[in-house]
Amino acid sequence: MVQKVLITDNIAENGIKLLKREKDIRVDVRIGISPEELLEIIPEYEALIVRSQTKVTRDVIERGERLKVIGRAGVGVDNIDVQAATEKGVIVVNAPEGNTISAAEHTIAMLLSLVRRIPQANSSLKSGRWDRKKFMGSEVRGKTLGVIGLGRIGSLVASRALGLEMKVLAYDPFISKERAKELGITLTSLQEVIMKSDFITVHTPLTDATRHMIGENEFKMMRKGVYIVNCARGGIIDENALYNAIKSGKVAGAALDVFEEEPPVNSPLLELEEVIATPHIAASTFEAQKSVGLIIAEEVINALKGLAVKNAVNLPPIKPEEYEFLKPFLMLGEKIGILSARLIEGEIHEVHVKYYGVLASSDTAYVTRAVLKGVFDSILGGGVNLVSAPMIATSRGIDVVESSTTETDNYTNLIEVELHGKNQVRKVMGTSFGKQDIRIIKIGDYNVDFIPKGHVIISLHEDRPGVIGRVGMLFGKYNINIARMHVGRTVDVPGGIAIMVLNVDNPPSSEVLSEMERLDGIVNAIHVNFGG
Repeated sequence: MVQKVLITDNIAENGIKLLKREKDIRVDVRIGISPEELLEIIPEYEALIVRSQTKVTRDVIERGERLKVIGRAGVGVDNIDVQAATEKGVIVVNAPEGNTISAAEHTIAMLLSLVRRIPQANSSLKSGRWDRKKFMGSEVRGKTLGVIGLGRIGSLVASRALGLEMKVLAYDPFISKERAKELGITLTSLQEVIMKSDFITVHTPLTDATRHMIGENEFKMMRKGVYIVNCARGGIIDENALYNAIKSGKVAGAALDVFEEEPPVNSPLLELEEVIATPHIAASTFEAQKSVGLIIAEEVINALKGLAVKNAVNLPPIKPEEYEFLKPFLMLGEKIGILSARLIEGEIHEVHVKYYGVLASSDTAYVTRAVLKGVFDSILGGGVNLVSAPMIATSRGIDVVESSTTETDNYTNLIEVELHGKNQVRKVMGTSFGKQDIRIIKIGDYNVDFIPKGHVIISLHEDRPGVIGRVGMLFGKYNINIARMHVGRTVDVPGGIAIMVLNVDNPPSSEVLSEMERLDGIVNAIHVNFGG
């Protein structure tokens, strides 16, 4: 039987040719098709391939009577209703690794261009000058490169730096020392990377935890004459602090492919001769686009043939009645995972998931995947799915332990998650009262009751009068509205340390959180973004 594939956005020609070589597959290319036309013709197709322009809505998926797979030729799937696809049993696949080499090579290219002042020398020569002495550079051999974040791209950058005979220090709290040793890298603390490196490159996602992780204090700790490279995400480096560090002479130069605001209109950094910059092109190579095209074509072919796919974004099809029962627990598990990861410091060694009540008698494998998705989404800043989450745990040497019991005291169903790290354990429990009513009911030894949705601030404080009032005054000062509040104790006795959970309408800045932690009686405070 011939199966039809519809392509509505531009992908590399090699991917299209690969699809057309399959005798049982017919390919139709309709670039720029309107939403109305897509709705009209989608019932004819078993597969749909898009990039970012085509919006694959719930209506499109529901009209796709024969649809088996949706391929996204790239990483993000924001333009695809993955939930609707999962409910209908349609596999969604993407190509997350197609541009990693390009991004790593661009980082090395920026580093070498920076230290040899190649853009400045090129510009000078083309303007008619021959200033050889002005553009004296430095070798990178024997110098120390500090890599912050050892994911796919960070690891590739490190391996290429080793090939340049550089010494490599790295910081990544979620990579084991054994894994770093295999890569030939010295794993150490963030402070040591900052203090001992001649070059520093960042390769972390942009999250609440990593925003401005390189700021004024970090620049003060660096060696004089350090070079900075950022080809990851704008916002990881505080651009105002970087500007000041360059002007003071602490930082010798910076190479930037990304900015907090893009395009970087009126950025003072672009006025500095010590800064070289490119317009967010680290992943823009012919090879990367060809790689993405081939990857997505192979995935779609495998899905249509009923073979395993490597880059599925959603779950394999499950029975509708089972999915309906598990749906709130998938949501709850992910939220518990997000919170657990924000509570623990440093690397994670083990994830323990325990199920109580009626839920314990169900197939909870998908819920465990949701827990892991929440944990790693919080750490990696997104891009994790229910299929990839267990593989991420395995690649990082994290043990996942499941257990269950039908016995429970006060709740019909419970999920308990424990994250085990170095000399620490963080426990979170939650339950569901209905399809949309999920709650976190315990953090460590503290009994709580709050909805894990939107922006939440969790703090420990001394259990005495006036502390909560000071927090309210602070938030009023910064126009942050508190939608809900919960205060809890480990035991119902005054005094000691209590917990406070605040659902807020808008997120606090890092400065507001720091000011909150300095209030009399506040022990600590974290911000958790649970999403919708």
